Amino acid sequence: MLARLLLIVLQIAAGWFGANAVLPYVQIGEFQLFVFGVIAAVFVWIVGLLASLVLRYIGRPGGGTLAFTVVFALLAAALATWGPQLFPTVPWARIDGYYLTLAGAIIGYVMKK
Repeated sequence: MLARLLLIVLQIAAGWFGANAVLPYVQIGEFQLFVFGVIAAVFVWIVGLLASLVLRYIGRPGGGTLAFTVVFALLAAALATWGPQLFPTVPWARIDGYYLTLAGAIIGYVMKK
């Protein structure tokens, strides 16, 4: 349990700081949130892969885990982008799209594992 909690904390830190470090080098324009999601998902998966080598109770993620992580990050980015038009009753101003996208990547990783 403690190993999984440590893994999630490491994934949050690596996904956030890693994606923000790489994002200025990739300028896409209005799809910036989707690019952030893919980059953050790859960082989350890499941290899971490295943690599986170091921590005893963490299983090694495979290609399916990477696919789940990327898909959920892209779904969260789509929800952050088009959510105000689809669900106008949700207070979208309180939710930052980048946080939601990173959370989607981590949820996708946890669901597959």
